[in-house]
Amino acid sequence: DGIVDIRDESDRDGMRVVIELKRDAQPEVVLNQLYKHTPLQSTFGVIMLALVDGQPKVLNLKEMLQHFIDFRHEVVVRRARYELDKAEKRAHILEGYLIALDNIDEIIALIKRSRTPETAKRGLMRQFKLSEIQAQAILDMRLQRLTGLERRKIQEEYRETIKTIERLRALLASRARRMQLIKQELQGLKEKYGDERRTEIVTETEEFSLEDLIAEEDVVITLSHKGFIKRFPVSSYKRQRAKVKASGLEGDWMENLFVASTHHTILFFTNKGKCYGLKVHELPNAGPTTKGRALVNLLRLSKGERVEASVAVRRFEPGAYVVMTTAQGLVKKTPLEEFSRPRRSGVQAMTVKKGDELIDVRLTDGSEDIVLVTASGKAIRFSEREVRPMGRTAAGVKGISLSKDDRVVGMVTVKHGGTILVVSERGYGKAVNLSEYRRTSRGGKGLLTARLSSKSGKLVSAMAISPDDDVMIVTAKGKLGHLRARDIKTMRRDTLGVRLIKVNEGDVVTDVAKVVNGNGGE
Repeated sequence: DGIVDIRDESDRDGMRVVIELKRDAQPEVVLNQLYKHTPLQSTFGVIMLALVDGQPKVLNLKEMLQHFIDFRHEVVVRRARYELDKAEKRAHILEGYLIALDNIDEIIALIKRSRTPETAKRGLMRQFKLSEIQAQAILDMRLQRLTGLERRKIQEEYRETIKTIERLRALLASRARRMQLIKQELQGLKEKYGDERRTEIVTETEEFSLEDLIAEEDVVITLSHKGFIKRFPVSSYKRQRAKVKASGLEGDWMENLFVASTHHTILFFTNKGKCYGLKVHELPNAGPTTKGRALVNLLRLSKGERVEASVAVRRFEPGAYVVMTTAQGLVKKTPLEEFSRPRRSGVQAMTVKKGDELIDVRLTDGSEDIVLVTASGKAIRFSEREVRPMGRTAAGVKGISLSKDDRVVGMVTVKHGGTILVVSERGYGKAVNLSEYRRTSRGGKGLLTARLSSKSGKLVSAMAISPDDDVMIVTAKGKLGHLRARDIKTMRRDTLGVRLIKVNEGDVVTDVAKVVNGNGGE
């Protein structure tokens, strides 16, 4: 599907097959389909059978590499012994040459008065304490080697030979040196003869996933306050975005809207510290005005588990982090790469202790500031660098010291500046410039962020807002308040704030959320 023509253009220079596609075809998808359904890519198994000490044995990769290293070690030892023996013999002859050069006149006189070469050899051995090999080498030496230049060459060769002997003896005396030499020789072979690997070693046959056969395209994803999720083409959103905001169930609204590719991933974090993942193409494909599908039907949530935060991830790149916080003031930072293989059944993102729960999650670049706000009206701002990266199963570190019965109600990450919205149980709230929160050390008690009273009740929410945002306030008895962020008064952090929604006696604010405006943006 998608192929117009196939041409074989192979020649003496190599193999070449040209595949022409339809105009709207996705090349990567077509290629993956060819891999799956044709012999374009082949997979074959290998039985690692080898002779070990003359006996056939099936080896694993580690055992095979170890046998090769043992073989190379034996080669190095044998070679070193051979070269050492050769160098010692050469040094012995050079020592004879040096004795001869130091006594050249006496040696010439001895040779001249000797009747035969054998007589001369015995005379050299007796008079100068030379071995038979040294004496014979002196007799075989050409007269030109008696010059000053040749003398210096012999002396230099002797010094180099002694160094070689010392090096080889040290090599034979140290296994560590021998292993280092093996490493250097293998590195040299790699640099001289190495080329790009043409095959891939895998433990099992790779199967193509559904994603490999799905065309990549951008879609709009919406998540409502009540947990209904859906996706639809960007083109549909552009045509009908005026209707998107009003879509869904009565009393529900669009809380998250973002554009992502069908090959990208959405991570969902729950109050119990687990992370669930869904590929965008796995989300229900619905129209802009329909409600979508309940998220609880897509994720395997346990009893009492609920989604507290979601983030869309294009690429799991190094340098990106997931920052999490709990109601008891713990903060944790984990490399985003650790969540690159999420599952519908979930993976542990943070160990949450009994009586605590995860309340918020943010993606950061590792250099932002973290602001935590508590129910008693305290807030602390500290550098993200004070929180070291941890594995997925760690519990985190203390972000803020809480008084008895206090809890964290919100987290904001700050790069340059902005505004934070705080709302209390009785409907009082305000916007505060983040510049009013000076940076302090992690783990402190924080600064006053709202002067609370019995009239206001405790804080229930804190979030970053911008002038273009809409805010929805929900009470326990179902009352809704809808405000524009630009209409919320900006005040000092040590003030109570103003009434944002009228809350009746016996009722309290339970949730505050930013509402995605379906009438704006792309």
